[in-house]
Amino acid sequence: MAKGIRKQGAASIMASGFFRLAVYACIVFAVIFVGKSAYDFGYAIFNEVPVAEGEGTDITVVIKDGSSVYQIGKILKKKGLIEDAKVFVVQEKLSNYKDKLQAGTYILNTNMTADDMMAILSRENVDGQPTQGSGTDGNSAVQDTSKTTGEDGTEPESEDAGEGEDAGTGEGQEGQQAE
Repeated sequence: MAKGIRKQGAASIMASGFFRLAVYACIVFAVIFVGKSAYDFGYAIFNEVPVAEGEGTDITVVIKDGSSVYQIGKILKKKGLIEDAKVFVVQEKLSNYKDKLQAGTYILNTNMTADDMMAILSRENVDGQPTQGSGTDGNSAVQDTSKTTGEDGTEPESEDAGEGEDAGTGEGQEGQQAE
């Protein structure tokens, strides 16, 4: 009977040893995974690479008033200008543009780095950007100075509905009240 107990004890010792080894292996793999993820995140923050090489594509971006840096990052990611919104947030916190990003309409390019985009979004670099002014209703009025006349020689129509206009019909409030 003593031999039977010893055999059970040896089996349980082997099982607990195997279980312990499996736990240690899981811990090692978890540490490696977390370390690799942290390294990749840090590398993305400090190694600013544009999404596209060469000329890139111009993309118009509208940032609404009161947008957080993360919301701006999500807009830029959705437009294909950056890879990760969370990386953009950390880049903004570590940059000279911290808390300087402003609402407005901007023309950004896929060959720009996050730092280049932040310079434009903070209005420290306004080369080639639409002019931003305040409209009568408190929203920013957008005027693209690069297009002064259309192809037929006439002045192009504004894309934004003016104050008092119904964007769907083009009729002002005065026309609606007269009906």
